[in-house]
Amino acid sequence: MTEDDVRQLLVAVQGGTISLDQAVERLKDLPFEDLGFAKLDVHRELRRGFPEVIFGQGKTSEQVLAIAERLHDRHDVVLATRLEPESARLLAERFPTVRLHPEARMAALLKGGDPPPQGDIVVVTAGTADQPVAEEAALTASYMGSAVTRIYDVGVSGLQRLLAQRRRLSEARVIVVVAGMDAALAAVVAGLVEVPIVAVPTSVGYGTAFGGVAPLLTMLNSCSSGVGVVNIDNGFGAGHLASLINKLP
Repeated sequence: MTEDDVRQLLVAVQGGTISLDQAVERLKDLPFEDLGFAKLDVHRELRRGFPEVIFGQGKTSEQVLAIAERLHDRHDVVLATRLEPESARLLAERFPTVRLHPEARMAALLKGGDPPPQGDIVVVTAGTADQPVAEEAALTASYMGSAVTRIYDVGVSGLQRLLAQRRRLSEARVIVVVAGMDAALAAVVAGLVEVPIVAVPTSVGYGTAFGGVAPLLTMLNSCSSGVGVVNIDNGFGAGHLASLINKLP
């Protein structure tokens, strides 16, 4: 769809030929923006409520910067995940107000302030080593407009630490549980509350954790119901899913 097509669509709305809702539906199917090395889905926010997020891993710093510039022109919030230090440095030089989150390897570009927080998400980790993935989840949900509480280092090897948070856990609309090693924490939390659990296996663990495969299988085989599992170390996916659940009526 060209700019002329868009103008004709606006004329049709003004003339009463089609409704505003029908026009929005057509705009959702607008083509991507082709940068040569990337094809940006610039109307994802119309379809899904949040813009395309830049996945920095595997991209050059210049590619990350070029994508960020285009998305920033069109959206109030732009997130970049899995950033290399050089990419983060270039973003900071180009956008002085960028928010860098080194532990989570994330960056956020905001035209205004933070979106008003809604609902109640709790992000829980088994150990301190799981925190980078947990921060990716927590920050993603926050920038999507969800209120987030962090409860870190409450793994099952010291169960009293988790039980001390039982009341707070029961108040949440959705809980993200991030754990490596044996990853039993997700099933334990799910056994204490009646809200959805988004479980995130991490690659933290000794040899037989197999880079996160063992935690993944543990979470998938949870004996507690109400547990959904995302991919290994996928904090972004967990935060995104939790935010969608959190905003349901």
